[in-house]
Amino acid sequence: MNNSIIKLTAPIKDYLWGGRKLITDFNKTTDKEKAAESWELSTHPDGESIVCGGEFDGMTLSEYIRNNGGDECIGSRAAEFDFFPILIKLIDAKDNLSIQVHPNDEYALSVEGEYGKTEMWYIVDCEDDAYLYYGVNRNVTKAEFEERIKNNTLLEILNKVPVKKGDVFFIPSGTIHAICSGILICEVQQNSNTTYRVYDYDRRGADGKPRELHIQKAIDVSQLTPSPEQKKADDNILASCNYFTVAKIECNGCNEFSVDKSCFRSLTVIDGNGKITLNGNITEVSKGDTVFIPAQDAKVDLSGDFEGILAYV
Repeated sequence: MNNSIIKLTAPIKDYLWGGRKLITDFNKTTDKEKAAESWELSTHPDGESIVCGGEFDGMTLSEYIRNNGGDECIGSRAAEFDFFPILIKLIDAKDNLSIQVHPNDEYALSVEGEYGKTEMWYIVDCEDDAYLYYGVNRNVTKAEFEERIKNNTLLEILNKVPVKKGDVFFIPSGTIHAICSGILICEVQQNSNTTYRVYDYDRRGADGKPRELHIQKAIDVSQLTPSPEQKKADDNILASCNYFTVAKIECNGCNEFSVDKSCFRSLTVIDGNGKITLNGNITEVSKGDTVFIPAQDAKVDLSGDFEGILAYV
């Protein structure tokens, strides 16, 4: 098994609400006009991360894992999942995303054939007046929910939350939500691409037709009572649940963290640049880079001036 740090190239999604900050500020390369999302750590068939450099150059992340020890590579905790457990994205919302909701595992596996989606957002940057939608602002019946979708008054019952750089949102499956314009986030989520679109501002897709809504499925899975107040686990851990743990890493000169055989680690650099050293091997990183560290008992040394999002299960 190769224990080296693996740098990844992310597939780019050019959804209609996206901007260009991932290209101009996060060093993403694409021939698309927009870069709405970069899938930084992904084995999902809708967009796999690609190994960049070294003996595994050009392999998809799932091919690399299969060729590098399989369960041993991802670690014992990650191997307990039926699929690779998490997916990490950078998301640039120039315009509002649709109002949407994700199903839980039970519903998604029975209806969609993949995991549900619990996720967390770290606000990497945002405009001064930026806000998002998170849950409902009062108890709502399914009948009222359906009626408000039909008569375009859904926004009136949603919890509108102003945001600032560094805010964290934990979004369990079933929580109605939307990232709104002027926000750039790092998202850590279950490995799923199942989204039920509830309301889309009457926008048209590339074909000129309204984008598809998934009203009945959304009614089936939505949590229609107010969500609890957001709380971080502690100063370093941004979010922790059965599906993932996410920490903020800062290096101002030097820092370190440990890895072990229970799970791989993923580190996404959200600002600055520096070096990551593992087993004597140095990997240079800069804003927008994501690395995959195979499960092993070791210490990772950091040098330089950068901030990153560390994720594992």
